[in-house]
Amino acid sequence: MCKKMMHYKRYQHWNKKEDVFVVCVDEELNSGYNCKRAKPKLFYLLFLSFISFSFIFLYSFRSEEAGLVPKTDINSCSSVSNGTICCERSSIRSDVCVMKGVVRTDSASSRITLYKNNGHSDYVLRDTDENDEVLQHEKIRPYTRKWEKNVMDTIDELDLVVKGKHYGVRQKCDVEHDVPAVFFSTGGYTGNLYHEFNDGLLPLYITSQQFNKKVVFVILEYHNWWIMKYENVLPHLTEYPIIDFSGDKRTHCFPEAIVGLRIHDELTVDPSLMGNNKTIRDFRDLLDRAYWPRIRGLIQDEEREARMNKEKLISSPSSELKMVTTEEKKDLKKPKVVIIARNDSRAIMNEDSLVKMIEDIGFRVEVLRPQRTTELARIYRVLNSSDVMIGVHGAAMTHFLFMRPGSVFIQIIPLGTDWAAGTYYGEPAVKLGLKYIGYKILPKESSLYDEYDKNDPVLMDPNSVNDRGWEFTKRIYLDHQNVRLNLGRFRKRLLRAYNHSVANENERLRRQSQ
Repeated sequence: MCKKMMHYKRYQHWNKKEDVFVVCVDEELNSGYNCKRAKPKLFYLLFLSFISFSFIFLYSFRSEEAGLVPKTDINSCSSVSNGTICCERSSIRSDVCVMKGVVRTDSASSRITLYKNNGHSDYVLRDTDENDEVLQHEKIRPYTRKWEKNVMDTIDELDLVVKGKHYGVRQKCDVEHDVPAVFFSTGGYTGNLYHEFNDGLLPLYITSQQFNKKVVFVILEYHNWWIMKYENVLPHLTEYPIIDFSGDKRTHCFPEAIVGLRIHDELTVDPSLMGNNKTIRDFRDLLDRAYWPRIRGLIQDEEREARMNKEKLISSPSSELKMVTTEEKKDLKKPKVVIIARNDSRAIMNEDSLVKMIEDIGFRVEVLRPQRTTELARIYRVLNSSDVMIGVHGAAMTHFLFMRPGSVFIQIIPLGTDWAAGTYYGEPAVKLGLKYIGYKILPKESSLYDEYDKNDPVLMDPNSVNDRGWEFTKRIYLDHQNVRLNLGRFRKRLLRAYNHSVANENERLRRQSQ
């Protein structure tokens, strides 16, 4: 089924009646959207084509004039003259400024100063540089949700300044670096897994890949917990200590700085915009390298504990040593389903029955309930070894990035979330190489069915409710809705996932035998 849904969250200033996209749900995206339409008459078709062409032309012209949608997202500051600042401000997602020369930090004044290089390399201590001429001044909030004014207002703003100077005189550097810096914020929506990857880690990967880890990260709104959470990943992006911009009062000097992060699209990497043609699979490979050392440590700990328990059982005459049965060995060969269970709204109310049905089909099942404090390496280990991931639309679906390409991702789509489910998770999953199956629930499968009249727009026309604004979408569909799956209907998706998983395993065994 094809439905129109407003971009109620992504681009708030485009929230106009004519600015809609056609989104198809409850279909596999691997071969594109399957929207069946009746064939129109020739005259009607020609008329629609003319109208569509005119609309696209006018819309593109209007958007480009307004500076909202550039023709491309190619880095326009790839070549920057020494002693200058180049700022890319055409993207609706983020601003990025590049500074080359003698770049000096001043956290007390939230300023980064670039001194024009006059050929002298001596540093002379001086109390102030207020008399130096300001040649260029830019302001920037280095966060990747530029179109959301409310959140951007919470992000620290930096002053970027180019100054002239007296010959042979520069401010003293407390710490002098011989590699570039990347400045960015971990404020905003940080704390939400989707935003941590979409607004933070992926843009950081995109922006810093060119330096091959020879780069220093300088963080505004620095959080120790964020550093600890991603301690396995960050060393694969930089080999230098990370700097807390506000907490470190020393003057740091760099030969180059990128202020702000580049972002391509939802949870993805566009190879056409990467100088080295990197893709989202390369980012996923980086996660694999990042988490496997920790996973191997976990496996060794478990094996050591198992040996100790076995020795205790052997030494205890009253205990019975449990042997692994043939049936248990067979179970380990079954394809594995992981259900990402939610702890608040959008829970699966008949989860126990769902688990039993999945087991009856022939899967092994593991129910994963990630908490904010759950170590990501442990989650990665579970999902990386699974064949199918099932979950209800929400930030936890970001974990599809932990799945191996070729595996299956089934996203349960509650009422009122069609567009967001496909845009934020469905389409990016396909780009990663997953087989994506979107399961759009019927009104009777929603807990809202018991709260509203059967003809209420909340049930029958969610788009009209979403059109009223994000606060209605959030309050009704995101914060106050659970699902009770029609197991007979959902079973069809599980059978497709099972057949796909078995075929994948057979293909893997065939290749091994060659």
